[in-house]
Amino acid sequence: MTLPTNVTIVEVGPRDGLQNEPVPVPLEIKVGLIERLAAAGLPVVEAGAFVSPRRVPQMADSGEVFRRIRKLPGVSYPALVPNLQGLEAALAAGVEEIAVFVSASEGFSQANIACSRAESLARLTPVAQSALNHGLRVRGYVSCVIACPYDGPTAPESAAEMAERLIEMGCYEISLGDTIGVGEPNQVRRLIDAVAKLIPRERIAMHFHDTYGRAIANVEASLREGIATFDSSVAGLGGCPFAPGAPGNVATEAVLDLLDGLGIETGVDRAAVAETGAWIRKALGRSRPQGM
Repeated sequence: MTLPTNVTIVEVGPRDGLQNEPVPVPLEIKVGLIERLAAAGLPVVEAGAFVSPRRVPQMADSGEVFRRIRKLPGVSYPALVPNLQGLEAALAAGVEEIAVFVSASEGFSQANIACSRAESLARLTPVAQSALNHGLRVRGYVSCVIACPYDGPTAPESAAEMAERLIEMGCYEISLGDTIGVGEPNQVRRLIDAVAKLIPRERIAMHFHDTYGRAIANVEASLREGIATFDSSVAGLGGCPFAPGAPGNVATEAVLDLLDGLGIETGVDRAAVAETGAWIRKALGRSRPQGM
């Protein structure tokens, strides 16, 4: 399959990247990170999550983050929303796009949101409908698409089923997440093939963690399967609080280097992203980037 000529990077550092930090990140650092990433030309910067502050305390100030950031025209600033209460808070903060999430595995669904996959879909249906009624765009996440820390390997058909249900719910795009970073290119190809039987490839995005250093190889495998949207996190920050062994997302810097080497356009200033990565590592007391 021909490589895409343009690729969209969805920057998830301010949400997925920071959500598992053990020490509270100051509000001004979160706002500064979002603004720097948008200024670097990233078209989508996931800026927060309206989730339980008890379960994910790092995201407790997302409302204030959204009220303080200076939004650039042409940039989307989605927020993760798990329920109607979260949607109400997101609307009050001026959010214009939300992301909803389900799991491809039963074990992770129970550990993450304390309900089955079927129950999660039933919970999210009114959330997505209300968001659409308010004029918001809705993106979908499917986690543990390769394997689950509780259930083991995930059948590609299970991920495909959940992706299709999210599309039916009104999501414009589905991000398939290798939440614990165990995937390898052949598994990724089989996954994409299974999902693409149910939804168009242009509505599929990939979200890789770099636990075993295979994320960039998986990005390239996805490109060769016609995928043109990828989630990544500046400096490789991240990890899921409910997925043991998921240390970090693939680094935005590494994805940009790969794409540049392949001659694929992104419209992103690589130097500015690298500078932002160095800045946030210093702010968090990190000596070196993850996932690079």
